[in-house]
Amino acid sequence: MNPTFLNDQWRTRPLIACHIVALLLLASWVWAPSRALWDQFDLQLFALLNQPVHAAGLWAKTWAIGSMRPVDMGVGVLMLAVMLKADLVFSGAQVRKALYAFLATLTLMLLFRVGFAELVKLMGWQRPSASLVVEGAARLTELFPGWEERWDLKDSATRSFPGDHASVLLIWAMFLSFFARNGRLLLIWAMAVIFMLPRLVAGAHWGSDALVGGVFLALLGLAWACFTPFAYKASEWLERATLPLTRVLSQLPLIGRLSVISGR
Repeated sequence: MNPTFLNDQWRTRPLIACHIVALLLLASWVWAPSRALWDQFDLQLFALLNQPVHAAGLWAKTWAIGSMRPVDMGVGVLMLAVMLKADLVFSGAQVRKALYAFLATLTLMLLFRVGFAELVKLMGWQRPSASLVVEGAARLTELFPGWEERWDLKDSATRSFPGDHASVLLIWAMFLSFFARNGRLLLIWAMAVIFMLPRLVAGAHWGSDALVGGVFLALLGLAWACFTPFAYKASEWLERATLPLTRVLSQLPLIGRLSVISGR
């Protein structure tokens, strides 16, 4: 892992910069004149993505599958696979510490999410999703009625802001962006965008739920984890705490060969 990135030092400039960008982004969504532009963007993006769903063809089936809860688990596995595959983003020796640092970063962001949810409720910023508001919206649960109960298909939310799903994908992509280069960096962001699309196509979230709420949370989590000693120290602590388990697992066939276990 790049020692100049995660360390036990406070870096005030990028820490402050993340807060400025996050607050300006949120302010642009709250301030009435610029909020009108966000609302227009939301409607146009939803129309672009959702309108083809009415045909109920391959486009609709693809995003219906992508909107299933079990698929979310599969996406999580793919995200971890990118991190844990030696020499894809991290060397074998870096994989375990990188994983621990990311988990610490993600945990911190989720804590911010709890506090931010209370602020959103207090300020009256909450809103229903696009599929519940836009007249004539194509509903995946209506096109594939058996899928909702069987596969937990999601195409609506009474409280859509901020985009939790998007915030996780964004902080994953932002974290890896410090380490990935060239085509691998493009791969990471392509994955993040593609995996965010099902919620937007289905109308479970507005575009600004992801681009404002999701980015806001991701920036705060990244700032306080990676530009302070938090992620570094949490990674070091987890490394020491799990060392006995790692030593045991390293003796097992197949499992012991994984880079996250072997450190190779």
